[in-house]
Amino acid sequence: LMWPTLWGLLIAGQGQPDLHVVAVFVLGTILMRSAGCALNDIADRHWDGAVARTQARPLATGEISVKEAYLVAVILALIAFALVCTLGWKVVAWSVPALFLAISYPYTKRFLAIPQAYLGLAFGFGIPMTFVALQGQVPAVAWCLLLANMFWSIAYDTAYAMVDRADDLKI
Repeated sequence: LMWPTLWGLLIAGQGQPDLHVVAVFVLGTILMRSAGCALNDIADRHWDGAVARTQARPLATGEISVKEAYLVAVILALIAFALVCTLGWKVVAWSVPALFLAISYPYTKRFLAIPQAYLGLAFGFGIPMTFVALQGQVPAVAWCLLLANMFWSIAYDTAYAMVDRADDLKI
């Protein structure tokens, strides 16, 4: 998740992005990735126990409750939102669809034939946000980067998903 954001920061900042903006996006990316993991585990809690790779996750084992996982996700997202508020109203406005993508992605695996594309959009949405933060606009190069990130995500997440193929077929 960090790579697309760093690509955006470096290109939008012409190799020298503002350090405050970099700090906000690096911390925000870590926080939102963590919140997204909690949301993904909530969405998959009924299946994770049947998948070798995920069976030891805290929700799957009952180590933590769904309520606790939601609380963690909300707290992390609120801290990320507080950070993004330091970048101005345009970036805050772009954070709304970014949040929607993060919340909805775990459920796309239930109905989209290629949820990896949606994942690429969710993981890469920091790209247009970095351009808004540093340039006040989203030029064509940002959309090209986002599209490239979607293809990159399709490739790596498809390979990653193959690890669970045998368990998925059982489920």
